[in-house]
Amino acid sequence: MAGFGYKTSWLAVRGRTPQQVADALELHHQEAVDWATGTDRAYRYGIFVATPVPGWTLAHGRRHVPATFDATEAPFPGWLTGLSRRLGEVQFFANERVSDYHAWARAQDGELLRAYCFGDGEVPLFIGAPTADEIELGTGTRGGEEPDKEQWSDDDWTAWYETTPSEDEVMAIAGRWSIDPTTIDGATVTALGIYGLPPSMPGDRGLTGPR
Repeated sequence: MAGFGYKTSWLAVRGRTPQQVADALELHHQEAVDWATGTDRAYRYGIFVATPVPGWTLAHGRRHVPATFDATEAPFPGWLTGLSRRLGEVQFFANERVSDYHAWARAQDGELLRAYCFGDGEVPLFIGAPTADEIELGTGTRGGEEPDKEQWSDDDWTAWYETTPSEDEVMAIAGRWSIDPTTIDGATVTALGIYGLPPSMPGDRGLTGPR
């Protein structure tokens, strides 16, 4: 079983155990499962929390909190900031190629340091200055609120769109900040992780989604 990363979202938490992360996410119906089982379930429903590499715990799920949660929604900055108050450094990554939705964010000890989201041809979230990694990769460096945008030429729009990310750039940012989950060899992950449902999911209804 290989890693995950495409058509999904995940958290990367530095130096915390799966149990600490699962409790901070208030997961219920928790059960210990192996990497293959947890990854497959999280692509369909719920969240799988595991430590596939030393120093980082990943919480993978196509749906976080609330059930339709994503980085374009108003609660996102407060949600991530609140998690970081409990867990320290918390990173968020997401991508959906069909809707062209790509996001990343990093919070530390209750402070949102950087958050970027691109979706539906817009940049609805742009908090903090672009990091050195974004600048080097040439992605996520420009926001949605820019002066004289209504007067831009085709060349101006082309230059702006060249800074918007693809799913591969989400993986590249993740790899520089913490871990690119697509590179994880599931066969080497021997420790069990925790699968559970967040508070807004009272029961497993068997929702499915494409991988």
